[in-house]
Amino acid sequence: MRILGIDYGRKRIGLAVSDPLYITAQALPTLHRGDAENDMAALEVLIREREVDEVVVGLPKNMDGSLGASAREALAFADELRARFQLAVHMVDERLSTSRAHKAMKSAGLTRKKRTESADKVAAQLILQSYLDQRGQRGQRG
Repeated sequence: MRILGIDYGRKRIGLAVSDPLYITAQALPTLHRGDAENDMAALEVLIREREVDEVVVGLPKNMDGSLGASAREALAFADELRARFQLAVHMVDERLSTSRAHKAMKSAGLTRKKRTESADKVAAQLILQSYLDQRGQRGQRG
């Protein structure tokens, strides 16, 4: 089984998946948003094919820790995932994940265009890796 990491956005959904031992996160291709039903259908295929048993969704809190419109949308999306797929869905504070993704890609020498194309999946990978690291520290592997 694996854990799916999601960086939820209005235009794109960044995706990453754990290895079967829940140690590392690998980025997956970004899902370009369509209508909600098509988005859920695409996620259903991914969940089935990758044998996902848990989902982690980034929660974009404001810098002061409050929840703005984007955070409320991510929470509603997480609720929809729980209801539709009957999976455990965890929220992870994702403040600055996209900015950290851009910084990491810039230091790796990626062009601005490549950074823009890859930001969502790298952010999802960072969100999921953060969750996996915390989970491992709590002794909850496998």
